[in-house]
Amino acid sequence: MIHHERTRPCLFVLDTNVLIHDPTALFRFQEHDLYLPMVVLEELDGIKKGTSEIARNARQASRFLDELMADANVTEIDAGLPINHPFHEARLRSSSGRLFFQTRILDAPLPQVLAGAKADNAILGVTLALMKEHKGRQVIVVSKDINLRIKATALGILAEDYENDQVLDDVDLLYTGVTTLPDDFWTTHSKDLNAWQDEGRSYYRIHGPLTAEWHANQFICLDGASPFEGVVREHDEDGAAIVETAINYTLPRNTVWGIHARNREQSLALNLLMDPEIDFVTLLGQAGTGKTLLTLAAALVQTLEKNLFSEIIMTRVTVPVGEDIGFLPGTEEEKMTPWMGALMDNLEVLTKTEGGGSWERQATQDLVRSRIKIRSLNFMRGRTFQNKFLIIDEAQNLTSKQMKTLITRAGPGTKVICLGNIAQIDTPYLTETTSGLTYVVDRFKGWPHGGHITLLRGERSRLAEFASETL
Repeated sequence: MIHHERTRPCLFVLDTNVLIHDPTALFRFQEHDLYLPMVVLEELDGIKKGTSEIARNARQASRFLDELMADANVTEIDAGLPINHPFHEARLRSSSGRLFFQTRILDAPLPQVLAGAKADNAILGVTLALMKEHKGRQVIVVSKDINLRIKATALGILAEDYENDQVLDDVDLLYTGVTTLPDDFWTTHSKDLNAWQDEGRSYYRIHGPLTAEWHANQFICLDGASPFEGVVREHDEDGAAIVETAINYTLPRNTVWGIHARNREQSLALNLLMDPEIDFVTLLGQAGTGKTLLTLAAALVQTLEKNLFSEIIMTRVTVPVGEDIGFLPGTEEEKMTPWMGALMDNLEVLTKTEGGGSWERQATQDLVRSRIKIRSLNFMRGRTFQNKFLIIDEAQNLTSKQMKTLITRAGPGTKVICLGNIAQIDTPYLTETTSGLTYVVDRFKGWPHGGHITLLRGERSRLAEFASETL
């Protein structure tokens, strides 16, 4: 989106979807003034009922507006309400602008092709009228709706996306969890190098120019004649990094529930998934990289064999790729089953016993499925999960606020795994840089009990790999 040069405070006309997306947007425009057309208030009123995230955000935006309007008279409303509300100063940067409401009909004829009672057109009409009234001032429409911004530009109106929720400028800058070391690494970092063993694991204390850039639970890898894979555990008081050698899960002896890693990233992901000291793991990767299979295998081992968790809970956002298939019958578990095809596909692989009869195979499947619960995101508020292995699938379709709601459900002994592919976002108004999954990857970077891996290589079949490359 083009950012227009601002030499003085601007007047921003807010679209409804900005307040629905982020109700605190009212307090994020610093010294600039805000204008709310009457149609925006009407739309907020129309969607405030219900238990959906949109309805909750609409109600929250209305509450913020009510706080700002408390005890204000008509004259004060016409002059603009100060946005610098003391309740928000601790959380958000102080705003010095004013909030204006549309209190009269503004005359600004739109082109014949845009005539009608559509809300977008009403917002554009109000903006054109404000541009006539405030000729020496920049009037800018802020909207998450691309089509509205295109129409605005066609009419000569300045339009911008709301980007305050953007985690990164470019998704390519997103933390991958792995750094490849240069070939001369041991030469440049051999000074003050200490090595020791503890409980069968090798540890290194490394000091050098690169160690300051490393984060806790980041993997460092060295290719070449003597390859090395380690995980950064901590930095000591001198700035040196304590590195532990990673377990190589590509070796047949290090299988997890009968499967082993097929590439380096999968092996590193299993290091995070199997580590009891890590409470939060994020796995990014395109379809077929093994996110769900690895996670379920680690979950089954730690739940059924090691008894670290009482059960596995799997949930995902119910956003259909095609047309919605309407209401689904049955209990919460039965309603969620059609959305859990990926879970069932992977369970078939994991419960396939070598040899044995159909009875043995069925007994294994029944045992495994009895410890896996499928839950809907809609009923997560107010719950607390203790000693659970919680898997959040398709997490790229969650907003940062929804992600916070889910992760804060974790009680003592619970491990949370977020899986997703930020290139496949099906939720309106979410992009790769504003997705809740991108948000948590960036915010949890360096936390001693969290880890992240971006899986790079698909491991499905030669057909799937060829299709993903050429289609």
